[in-house]
Amino acid sequence: MQSSMSRRSLEEMATRRDRSGSLWLVQAFSGLLLVLILGAHMIAHHFIVEGGLRDYQQVLDYVANPFVFIIEIVFVITATAHALLGARAIVLDLRPSAATMRVVNWVLVAVGAVAIGYGLWLAVALQRAAGA
Repeated sequence: MQSSMSRRSLEEMATRRDRSGSLWLVQAFSGLLLVLILGAHMIAHHFIVEGGLRDYQQVLDYVANPFVFIIEIVFVITATAHALLGARAIVLDLRPSAATMRVVNWVLVAVGAVAIGYGLWLAVALQRAAGA
């Protein structure tokens, strides 16, 4: 008796390389990393700073630190990957065809590349402004 819940047979799923499980682990790990990075961000930007918020010059001084710069880049990459893996999981819940998933995957990769590229450009621009 075949389940009506799945389009693919068990044999097809067993022979096809399915990365959903490993991508789920990446998303779970990135979620944990986001909690840690955002916790550090909240402490550094809102609890330690007098008045609870840094002004522009204080932000520039803060990102001039190479360690903070690297953490900001890790944050951009992690947040983007986490968001796009979540969007992919939502699309997978709709049970699209394999061809549709290939298109979705390429679109998400393109959106991720643009988002990460913009985030890196912005981080470098802030780093340069801090050094000027």
